[in-house]
This record gives sequence, structure tokens and C-alpha cells, in this order.
Amino acid sequence: MRWSVKVGRYAGIDVYLHVTFLLFLLFIGAAQMLGAGSVGAALDGVLFFVAVFGCVLLHEFGHALAARQYGIRTRDITLLPIGGVARLERMPDRPAQELWVAIAGPLVNVGIVVVLGLWLLVSGQGISLRGMDLTQGSFAGRVLFVNLMLVVFNLIPAFPMDGGRVLRALLAMRMDYARATQIAAALGQGFALVFAFFGLLGILGGMGNPLLLFIALFVWIGASQEAGAAQFRSVLTGATVRDAMLTSYFTLSGRDPLARAVDLVMAGSQHDFPVVEQGRVVGLLTRQRLMAALAEHGKGAPVALAMEVQFPTLGPDELLDDVLSGQASRPTGLTPVIVNGQLVGLLTWENVTEFVMIRTALKATRTPAGSVPPVLRTP
Repeated sequence: MRWSVKVGRYAGIDVYLHVTFLLFLLFIGAAQMLGAGSVGAALDGVLFFVAVFGCVLLHEFGHALAARQYGIRTRDITLLPIGGVARLERMPDRPAQELWVAIAGPLVNVGIVVVLGLWLLVSGQGISLRGMDLTQGSFAGRVLFVNLMLVVFNLIPAFPMDGGRVLRALLAMRMDYARATQIAAALGQGFALVFAFFGLLGILGGMGNPLLLFIALFVWIGASQEAGAAQFRSVLTGATVRDAMLTSYFTLSGRDPLARAVDLVMAGSQHDFPVVEQGRVVGLLTRQRLMAALAEHGKGAPVALAMEVQFPTLGPDELLDDVLSGQASRPTGLTPVIVNGQLVGLLTWENVTEFVMIRTALKATRTPAGSVPPVLRTP
């Protein structure tokens, strides 16, 4: 994630702090200093904030380590002022696996509550739920209270909270995955409307919390995105790279001048080009590299001077859903499709989007299988 600072690597996972997190940390310290007028209060506020986000980090590691049990890697974990984000390479394919990955985070917070509760009892401080809040009581008691709040909040059955994924996993054990997602997303948006209602009451009549408006927006957007992603994934079920790849395209040679690429860009809609020598792809010339090379070297420079020489390739029989999950962090929008070392097609995000739109339209009209064009061999 942009504007993030790497703070370490734990259990093979990179951990980042977003710069806004650091700014918020400074804000907490300054606010405590101005409010209480002492360095001790400012230090206590900062340490409490750090402890809370230490628990959030452990929560995200709960998700990441549970996913690892099913062969799913976590790219990184980033801490923001509003919480943590663990970027999994993909979500589990089976509902039972998604259930465990989703619930692992809240279970970590439950474990923290149990440990802190035992510590408070053993140390003679005791636990009083009635007296718990974020500002009163011992340091351990306040951290325990925050973890209780994290458990309750995260288990609300609404995307993008863990509870929404738990609900979707439970529903998917009994129905189609896309349908389960639609139900869970609709319920999440219902919660968003409730949060928005009480948030407006807070603004207009002092009967609620205005922060609920922000939470409502967060939940509504998260539910919509999850529903859209599930629909997209359902359309791709069974589709291969061969179904969506471009088979009509221009290629360049490394000896061609950049002027040749400019002419092709101006003549059509292709902006990225494979650089081919004797049927084998030796590089990619992307629009970004083309523009940079034109600015630095002019039209007469050879394509070989500007092309990328390290790039991923695909096989035509790879499942499209798996490919797109793995391509999320790739820098180029064009991927060569290779058979026996020879270029047979190109996969681009634009063509995948068009493929999904066509498949969705055909599915909506319930077109008979025999009338589907060969390129869209629907399983």
C-alpha cells in the first residue's frame, strides 16, 4: 500500500505502518498533553494506542496464519488508524475453510481477553464490566475492554467485517456461493442503513453517535464490493485463459523504431505490445515505457531500448479465476499466453472485462449452449 513504512517481517509476512497511523499517534500524544497537561498522560495515551493496535496486528495474523493452513499466502499486513488490513492472495475456495479464516481473527481477540482477565484476577484487581471504558481503570482493563469491543464489532454479520464472511461461509454450505454472498451483502447493507439512521439522530437530536455515519458508509461500500466480486467470480467459474485471451493483435520486433509503435497506437486501440523474435516473446513494450522512451530518446530509438525483459507468462488452459487472483500485484496489464515457447495470445484486463460482460449477458438471457460462440465455451 502506498505511503506505508515497513516495520518488520514476522512469520514470513511483511508488516507496514501507514503514514496516517504515525500522524494519528502524534495527534493522540498532543491531545493528551493539552488535555491533561502532563507528559505522563501523553505517554499513557500513546502506549494505550500502540497496545490496541498491537492487538489489531495479532488479529490480522490470526487471519493470515489460518489462511496459511490452506496453502494461501498473505502478501502483507498494513496498520491504518481505522484498523488493519491483511492482503491474502485469495480467499479459500471451500466454505468451511473461509469460515475458519474469517473467525480466526476474532478468536485471537477472545484469547487476549481471557489472558488479560486471568491477569486481572490473579493480580487482585478484579473485573467489573459495568466500570469498563476506554478512559477509566487499569491499563490492562482498558485493553481488555477494547478487545471485547473488537470481538463484538467484527462479528456483526456485515461485510467487510469478519462476521459477514462467517455468515457467507455458513450460507455457502447450503447454497450457491454467489447467492450466499448476495444474502450476506444485503444483510450488511441493512445494518448500514440502521447505523446511518442512528448516526443522523446523533447529528440532529443528540440521541446517537455521529461516528455511526462513517461506519454505515464503510459497511455499505464493503458489502457492495463483496457482492460485486462474488458475482464476477461466479461468471468466471470454469473459464480458462484461452476463453478470454486476445488472438488478434500486433507485435513488434526489438529492431523496430519506436515510431512503429506510435503508428500502431494511433491506428487502433492496442497500447501494449509483445516484442517477438522468431515466434518467441523477448519483451513487452507498455504504453508507460513507450512514452518515457519517446521523451528521452525520440521516435528513432529501437523498441529493444524501451521494452520490459522480465514479465509473467500464462498457459491457455490455466483457470482464469486462479490467474486473476495471482495477477493482482502485477505491474503490467498485458500477459503473453505461451504454448511450447510460441506466442498464441495475449491476456489483458480490458478483454477479461469484456468477456465477463458477454458471459453475464448470455447468462441473463439463458442462451442455449449451442448458440454460444466457440470462444465462450460455457461449461
